[in-house]
Amino acid sequence: MTRPLRLVVVSAGLSQPSSTRLLADQLADATTSALAERGAGVELTVVELREHAHALADHLLTGFASGALADAVAAVGAADALVVVTPVFSASYSGLFKTFFDVLEPNLLEGTPVLLAATAGTARHSLVLEHALRPLFSYLRAVTVPTAVFAATDDFGAGGQPGEDGLPGRVRRAAGELAALAAGAPAAPRRTAALPAPDEEFGEVIPFDQLLRR
Repeated sequence: MTRPLRLVVVSAGLSQPSSTRLLADQLADATTSALAERGAGVELTVVELREHAHALADHLLTGFASGALADAVAAVGAADALVVVTPVFSASYSGLFKTFFDVLEPNLLEGTPVLLAATAGTARHSLVLEHALRPLFSYLRAVTVPTAVFAATDDFGAGGQPGEDGLPGRVRRAAGELAALAAGAPAAPRRTAALPAPDEEFGEVIPFDQLLRR
């Protein structure tokens, strides 16, 4: 019997409840549904980093994780797929979020599919996904899905954009991409335009030695 896929959600929200956890739950539900459509069972674990804040500070000083933090690190290391969600502070991920990924062993996330997500009060912070989060997980050698999900405060209310470009559409698209990677679906073939022959693109090519003689 095939074991269920281990989906781990890491939420760095500081308040309770938080919009970060709300987005994390939406992404977890959508990914679980996408995996179920592929016939895969899911074992879901949610890691709330606010519960490990003191243990993370201790880890930075001692180099050792203990108790619930050690369990959280083990769960992340054993994950078949990760959803990571951070609030945005000062145009980047939160210190708590970064600290957690700082204490992981090198190469722990190598090859792990990861869905990136962030929340903030305004859409002005949306580029944090590309200038901060994606480089971090590239450095950790994780495999990030193409669609990252950003949610501003307006996205959770009636003012959010409808359709595939709205928050629910982005959540479904990103979750589908994560499910495809986690379930081992073959990557879609790259679509590349046919390159023109050199003579078609540049005209007659003159040898370099002839150019020098001129």
